[in-house]
Amino acid sequence: MYLKHFGLDSPPFKITPVTDFFFSGANRGEILDALIYAITESEGIVKVTGEVGSGKTMLCRMLLERLPQQVESVYLANPSLSREEMLYAIADGLGLNLEGQRVNVIMQALQNLLAQKASEGKRVVVLVDEAHAMPLDTLEELRLLYNLQVGDQKLLQLVLFGQPELNEKLNQPNMRQLKDRIVHHFMMLPLSKTVVESYLLFRMRTAGYRGPNVFSTAATTLIGKASNGLMRRVNILADKALLAAFVEDTHNIEVRHVQAAIRDSELSPHRAWSNRKTVALAGVIALSAALLIATGWFFGGVKSAGPAKLPVPLAATPVADVTPAAPAPAAVAAAVADIPAIPVASSAVIAAPPQTEPAVPHSSPAATQQSEPPAQVAPVTAAKNKSGPPPTLLQQRLTATQGMLAKRNGNDASIQLFYTEDRQPARMERFLIRASGLGKLSEIYVLPIKVNGKEGFRALYGTYPDIKAASAGMQQLPERYRKAFTPLPYLLNGAQTVAD
Repeated sequence: MYLKHFGLDSPPFKITPVTDFFFSGANRGEILDALIYAITESEGIVKVTGEVGSGKTMLCRMLLERLPQQVESVYLANPSLSREEMLYAIADGLGLNLEGQRVNVIMQALQNLLAQKASEGKRVVVLVDEAHAMPLDTLEELRLLYNLQVGDQKLLQLVLFGQPELNEKLNQPNMRQLKDRIVHHFMMLPLSKTVVESYLLFRMRTAGYRGPNVFSTAATTLIGKASNGLMRRVNILADKALLAAFVEDTHNIEVRHVQAAIRDSELSPHRAWSNRKTVALAGVIALSAALLIATGWFFGGVKSAGPAKLPVPLAATPVADVTPAAPAPAAVAAAVADIPAIPVASSAVIAAPPQTEPAVPHSSPAATQQSEPPAQVAPVTAAKNKSGPPPTLLQQRLTATQGMLAKRNGNDASIQLFYTEDRQPARMERFLIRASGLGKLSEIYVLPIKVNGKEGFRALYGTYPDIKAASAGMQQLPERYRKAFTPLPYLLNGAQTVAD
């Protein structure tokens, strides 16, 4: 309805998962990279939890698209399967017709097929959506299926996607064997206020919008509060707010439009509505949507950007290179020269709670598909800061990174904490101030990178003699970093993460 009004090619806030609209901020991109690494390079069951509407199904869909060709996947969308039904579903997904066979026959046939695929260098992963609703007997059967192996090689990988209730189910005494086999656990964090703003603009841009941000700061803040940072709720409120603005014939989304959307969505606002105009606007939204749905215009006139149903099985295309090449020391030095002096924040910033860490933005999905090394620039001279203000922490760590890269050996590795696709020195400075407060500043290295023509930073932790040592070092990371980020081993020579 409002597409032409805002210059959009497609609805920007559909709640049906469409991978073109995958947002990699708020740790989604890092979890996706880590999932690919866990499936292709390690063993053990993987668990992903998040609240209703936090983006688990979208993440699962992206995983199906990004898995390498040697990985075959089976997607179980219906969690309320009996043990036998679950085995039949997996067999069907792998091309076996075992209808009517006994459970032991199905298990033997699956083991034979999985062993054959393993001998061909292939891996098989079963992705279980809404795993919190799966019966206990079925979960136990999954564990038995995971136990299948040839020699010391596991034949099947499992990834469980579920709401936090999944954790409660796994804490039951009779589930301890399954819980003990979960070696990777990722949590989908709600969107912060800053990330909500980036998310709204990202969805609008992906849908074809090219103008300035239509959502005012106050409107964005209210959407974040009313949605509790959950993506599905953000989508619903943003969609209805756009409709309200269209009805008013305005291109600016203000608080009154969001308030109307909240009322129409039966979500409790955080403050009273300001005037009767807002109430009337909510009624207009509901009436307009009802009329358009009845005529088929609201949904029928827009071409879907992707399928609504996940195929089973799906052999996805090779995973894209998600990490730009590391710069030569000269490029690091050039970045030092480009960083302006930043006022040092107060000690209160150092004491900021752990959940403030992810405020450093992560690269977008589009930015992860193509990367290029930063241009080589002549090194900056040591006299750069002699007559000016003292170097910032960011300048200090860039210089330290330059020295570290100059001494690196062929197998040297580090641990990637996060990366960004835009250079915001002030934010990176705040991160380094917190690292200083933890006594870990000397362990932090900052690599300037360029992705799709955009300059950003990569934050690394420590140096290790090889990837294996870096993987082991992830267990020794400060608890704050393990909770706030999704660490990955990072090869300094050639700058490729293991997830690549």
